[in-house]
Amino acid sequence: MPVCLPAPHNANIRPPSPTEGPLPRHGPQSPNGPQPQLGPTSSLLRSNPNPNPPASLTPRPSPGPQTQRTSPHQSTNQSQGHAMNVYIATWNVGSAVPPDDITALFGPNVSDGSVDMCVIGLQEVNSMINKRLKDALFSDQWSELCMDTLSPLGYVLVASQRMQGVLLLVFSKSVHLPFLRGVQTQKTRTGLGGYWGNKGGVSARMTVFGHPLCFLNCHLPAHMRNLEQRMEDFESILQQQQFEGGAATGVLDHDVVFWFGDLNFRIEDYDIHVVKCTVDSNKLPLLWERDQLNMAKNTESILDGFMEGALKFPPTYKFDVGTNTYDTSAKKRKPAWTDRILWRLRRTVSPVPTHNAALQRGLTSWLGGATKVTQQTYESHMGFTISDHKPVSALFSLHVEIPLVEFQVNKEWSQVSDASVRFSVSSGFQRSSWDWVALYKEFIGDFISLLIFTDISLLFFFFFFFLPQVTFPEEDLPREDCEYLLGYFSHNMNSIVGLSTPVQVTPAQSFVLSEWFTLVVH
Repeated sequence: MPVCLPAPHNANIRPPSPTEGPLPRHGPQSPNGPQPQLGPTSSLLRSNPNPNPPASLTPRPSPGPQTQRTSPHQSTNQSQGHAMNVYIATWNVGSAVPPDDITALFGPNVSDGSVDMCVIGLQEVNSMINKRLKDALFSDQWSELCMDTLSPLGYVLVASQRMQGVLLLVFSKSVHLPFLRGVQTQKTRTGLGGYWGNKGGVSARMTVFGHPLCFLNCHLPAHMRNLEQRMEDFESILQQQQFEGGAATGVLDHDVVFWFGDLNFRIEDYDIHVVKCTVDSNKLPLLWERDQLNMAKNTESILDGFMEGALKFPPTYKFDVGTNTYDTSAKKRKPAWTDRILWRLRRTVSPVPTHNAALQRGLTSWLGGATKVTQQTYESHMGFTISDHKPVSALFSLHVEIPLVEFQVNKEWSQVSDASVRFSVSSGFQRSSWDWVALYKEFIGDFISLLIFTDISLLFFFFFFFLPQVTFPEEDLPREDCEYLLGYFSHNMNSIVGLSTPVQVTPAQSFVLSEWFTLVVH
């Protein structure tokens, strides 16, 4: 039988208010954190007079990203692999009015709920003065359309950044919101020498299940002759975009960077007739060799480590609006893959695989030891004709061992004996004596952008000091009849790393009795 030790006297702790911002880096009473404050909602850690919890517990895994189906590209050294599925779409909309329906842009993976995060990067959103004034007071039409499309599927807007016509939207499943931390956005103007925002980049960064990610949407200078200017602008964007706090202050400091947008790279040497003929005959590899971005990877150090899937779809620019016909105007722009999605992994002890090596490995790249990134799809969407560009999308799987903590909890608490909770910790997870578990009211997925988890009421939390079993006094059990969540906060990762499924609490008379709330650690 495990031994339960009493906490020291005067262990009363006042939880931080959810309106005070994200949960603290240091748990209360942390040696490096703020000093505890006493308050009426405090919780006193005590020894348990009855350390044996009820035997009838319903295993309830915490909501996490979809489990990755076995595929030829999945590594074999992960015993408990999960995949954080991220869908990215980029589209130069050419100042067009949004269509009535963009469901087809997101495809079946988003519709069936197998995607955990959905990221949309747009360029040339209508930015005329009267339109910008209206958008300053209300959400722009494209943002509203994306929200109207994704909200019924269970997605919540967690980050948004606009710079004139360049727009970035990041959506997540609402069940993942507690695991998203440190959301910040940035923008960099590069038009007219940095004074105009028609060109440049907007970004959003966040920590997702303990892994810092950055999404960078760019609109780089146009025309064949401006290759050098494109590279200079990209370097300027990377240098200027800095984030506050944490180890990942620059874009390239993040574990994974997704770079996408209308990057405006062109196809060199071949004239328009050769390019069109090559596209019509589906000999696209001949054009890859003369694609400016592919060639620049061999010469530009700023592109070191960036990877991209094979371009198996026709060039996405330039089309006659309303058709799938390449430019027939007097300008006769040569078709090109201007719209791209790339990714890069932060350098670790092992070197980042080269672009060709990554392709040979099946578009799989490794992040650290047990984590990898796999590109599942990379395609264009020819059905949209409102712009002279076609949208491009990619589906990625970020393989990590998540959730790091899983709860087993009764579905309903109607008496004190139901309030027994167990959780298991992943073998690779480094626990701290300053980790803590909290009880929250269940989140209701309102549209939010920067403040994550602010609608959740933190009721109480406690430390367990590596004890196999800890207890809570009955008086701190919730009295309100509603659903609650249990969350595990990691001091080392400054993030919630485990969350239970909702627990329906229906207080009964027995809650008034002198009973104990029990939590068992495995």
